[in-house]
Amino acid sequence: MAQRRAGNKEASLRQDSPRSKESSYVFKVVLLGSSSVGKSSLAYRYVKKDFQDSLPTVGCSFFNQCVPVDTTIVKLEIWDTAGQEKYHSVCHLYYRGANAALLVYDIARKESFEKAKVWLSELDKEFLQNEIVIILVGNKVDLSEEREVTIQEATEFAKTKCILYMETSAKSDYQVTELFMTLARELLKLEQQKETLLHSTPWKKSRIDLQETTFRPMKCCQ
Repeated sequence: MAQRRAGNKEASLRQDSPRSKESSYVFKVVLLGSSSVGKSSLAYRYVKKDFQDSLPTVGCSFFNQCVPVDTTIVKLEIWDTAGQEKYHSVCHLYYRGANAALLVYDIARKESFEKAKVWLSELDKEFLQNEIVIILVGNKVDLSEEREVTIQEATEFAKTKCILYMETSAKSDYQVTELFMTLARELLKLEQQKETLLHSTPWKKSRIDLQETTFRPMKCCQ
């Protein structure tokens, strides 16, 4: 079994004001995937409400967006990582401490789907199971006539890995907002589960009986 390390990803909880009943959470979200699958276009479409076909990323780009979920404000800090192979070795520095990951591939490029699987393996090494929210994203459904990855294939893979799956199009604005709304709700649900577990865990006081403890003098090295 591969050794896994838990990321430091506690969402910060704070009150907006003494009179406000709305709580606010901040979550770090990373976009992972091959080059030219549309990661930057998805983030840009969602945050800027616009589409740009060519948005090359050098290293990492950063976006902020607040999402209202019921009586809670969820702030998404979106880290858009470069997909070029030369940046692969340093990408783990960007997704360290993440609360969620969007694994993006191009439905018209089968190799990008296989690359998304590699990214999932990388996340498995970094995080414990059920520690972060992961969504597999089949982007560019506007190229459905050129599709190389079927919905059934992607759905079955996501099911075997116990992750969510959605299809989007940054170009036609298909399910982009729905993707990030789903992400925000899943993040909030996971955080609330953690808080419930934390408050329901019985803490036992440790007790040391000094009368039963034997202290042995340490011997000096000869």
